[in-house]
Amino acid sequence: MSEATDYPLEEVPQSARKGMFSTCMVLMGFTFFTATMFAGGKIGAAFSMTEMLLAILIGNLLLGGYAAALGYIAYKSGLNAILMGRFCFGEKGSKLSDLLLGFTQVGWYAWGAATIAVVLVKTLSLAPSLEVPLTIFFGFAFCITAMIGYKGMDYLSRIAVPAMLVFILISLYKGFLDTTEIQGVFSSESNDSLSFTTAITIIIGTFVSGGTQATNWSRFAKSGKVAIYATLAAFVLGNGLMILTGALGSLMYQQADIVDVMIAQGSISLAILMLFMNLWTTQDNTIYNFAVAGCNLLRTDKRKLVTLAGAAIGTALALGGMYNYLIPYLILLGTFIPPLGGVIMADFWIKHNGHYPKLAEARLPSFNGVGLTAYFLACACAFFTPILPPVVGVLSAAIFYTLLIKLEKQPQPEAETQA
Repeated sequence: MSEATDYPLEEVPQSARKGMFSTCMVLMGFTFFTATMFAGGKIGAAFSMTEMLLAILIGNLLLGGYAAALGYIAYKSGLNAILMGRFCFGEKGSKLSDLLLGFTQVGWYAWGAATIAVVLVKTLSLAPSLEVPLTIFFGFAFCITAMIGYKGMDYLSRIAVPAMLVFILISLYKGFLDTTEIQGVFSSESNDSLSFTTAITIIIGTFVSGGTQATNWSRFAKSGKVAIYATLAAFVLGNGLMILTGALGSLMYQQADIVDVMIAQGSISLAILMLFMNLWTTQDNTIYNFAVAGCNLLRTDKRKLVTLAGAAIGTALALGGMYNYLIPYLILLGTFIPPLGGVIMADFWIKHNGHYPKLAEARLPSFNGVGLTAYFLACACAFFTPILPPVVGVLSAAIFYTLLIKLEKQPQPEAETQA
């Protein structure tokens, strides 16, 4: 497969577009991620059942709507969020989004590489000294399908996603059978360790960076319906199922991770298989996202080489202790990533009227001051608001961008006098 097959620096042509099943499987594989279950576990322990379910529903509907809106733009343009950043931030200004999105994805990759090593050592009672070599091994092994590209991730997801779905449903069914105090689980009270808005921010934060970069695959969609429905399936149903599984596992077994739950249920072999599939299908998507951001940052189509470099950086971060900072990391992502999407959506619909020019033919400034200003103002709003920072970030970014564009188009008094 040539380096240019996945079009890291250009629009995806119609001849390379994919149908519903392929797009859905790749995106579902992305959102089936063990870290999301840990976030669900935090939420499950903090709320009553009713409050928990409401938070999961609201959080994932907001996340899914955000990702689907970007997914439709990706289908229309054939571009991913990284390449769209050139229009709303400028040729050089887009390096901001490259660095921000690239860092978040390599951070996720580091967490996954450390997680599989830690869990394997604990589950198989291996020597603790093996954590480092296992982290290094999986840090590079999980990037193989990403180096192949869309086709490699598609084949893996077609096998892994249905299998994981079956494993999760079986485990949840066993959990309800094993739990003798079901009524107590469903009537548990909130312990107020998290606010409701913080819980929704954490839920959105689990995959808001991924939702922004899910455009890497929704741009391959054959139609707008494929892009929207596949994205909603992944980010509402898929991510929602992960959050719910983690929350219920925490309530029933005091374990958020489905792997730990399956071990507690006596299904050790299936638990290890679940661990591999769960992490691999997300790790390859994550490092692929990093590679796309890196290609745009460096203006190179050497995607495989950038993928390998990203795996090395992620592995180094894993060895440096990234595993211990999940919840603060999620809150950070839920604050500073959504404004990127808000600027992209406003730029596409307001400035470009729903149609980008061909990227190779577009004359773009080095820095788009309107886009950069709108982004930073929206980040400030999201950071200081006590109410749903991700939602405030998206809306304020779109509003600021729209207002600044209209002000920019206002005729100057001097120009009118000269005329």
